[in-house]
Amino acid sequence: MPAAIDGARLFGRIDTWVNNAAVSAYGRLEQISDGDARRIFDVNFWGTVKGSLVALPFLRRQGGALINVGSEASEASAPLQGIYTASKHAVKGYTDTLRIELLEAKEEDISITLIQPTAVDTPFPQHARNYMAEEPKLPSPQLDPEDVAEAILKAAEHPQRDVKAGGTAVLKTTMAKVAPSLADKLGTKVVDQQKADEPPRDPDGTLYKAGESGQTRGSAARAQGAA
Repeated sequence: MPAAIDGARLFGRIDTWVNNAAVSAYGRLEQISDGDARRIFDVNFWGTVKGSLVALPFLRRQGGALINVGSEASEASAPLQGIYTASKHAVKGYTDTLRIELLEAKEEDISITLIQPTAVDTPFPQHARNYMAEEPKLPSPQLDPEDVAEAILKAAEHPQRDVKAGGTAVLKTTMAKVAPSLADKLGTKVVDQQKADEPPRDPDGTLYKAGESGQTRGSAARAQGAA
């Protein structure tokens, strides 16, 4: 965040601000420690809140786009990632409320967008804190990271209220609204889809430290671990 502020001072403006940082933990809700739960909220929710508050004064000068990256889990639920799900629900609530308050204040020059991707092929499971007896993995199908980046860019150029990135995100969020009991039952099937057939590689993940691997795709991380 300081680098972004330095950039704004150098170039005199911010046109687009994206809050994207997130961490997670795999495990049943009663397993997650208070400290890990707070860490997830500090990064996912409070990071979005503080980032938004830093960006708004710059965006007010000439208008622009504030883009918060939520998840399909902002509306649907992700078993074994309950605290992550709760934090992304909170991000949606904050983003929707901020949008209304800016509209009420006649600040229509600032667009507020929530991006809600489905599972993305990144090292997200390898970076998460892991309480399970198995290595975590993302369920399929998965989006390419470039697809999410393209959705963010499109929202910056052509403001949208919210964007569901990936057909699975559309399906899960719609089902959560129109058939929540069925969504609950189908959600139980996702539990085993998030467990790889191998023991944990790094249970601590990067919840409290930088990963520094430079990898952008989870498929590459899995291949490296299998080699």
